[in-house]
Amino acid sequence: MLPVAAQGAAPAANAANAAGVSLELNKLEATDKGCRAVVVVNNQSDTAYQTLKLELVMFEGGVFTRRIAVDLAPVRPQKRSVKLFEIDNIACDKITELLINDVMDCKTDAGAVDSCLQRLSVSSLANAKLSK
Repeated sequence: MLPVAAQGAAPAANAANAAGVSLELNKLEATDKGCRAVVVVNNQSDTAYQTLKLELVMFEGGVFTRRIAVDLAPVRPQKRSVKLFEIDNIACDKITELLINDVMDCKTDAGAVDSCLQRLSVSSLANAKLSK
């Protein structure tokens, strides 16, 4: 099972986090059409995800701006990878937070997984926050 990351978590939870799936908003970069998000996906588990589709909502200074769907699959086991997605018609410096509002679809070789949101840990190196 992939754990939820929590700052100040108990040592057992921190050890479990080492085997989870983490999403890092690495950077936001300006494009001709708007903004490109760079996300580092680090799957430290032995589980492969054929589908991992997220509903993201964006905030500008705490105010909801829009909702987008992002597919990060495939997510291979024991693999770190970089995923890019475009956010049209918005300047990167306007985005203050990306919230994983929900997991729209999550499937492994064994079938659909209904607890994917709880299995993700999130962080950000960008000026914008990534949360769930």
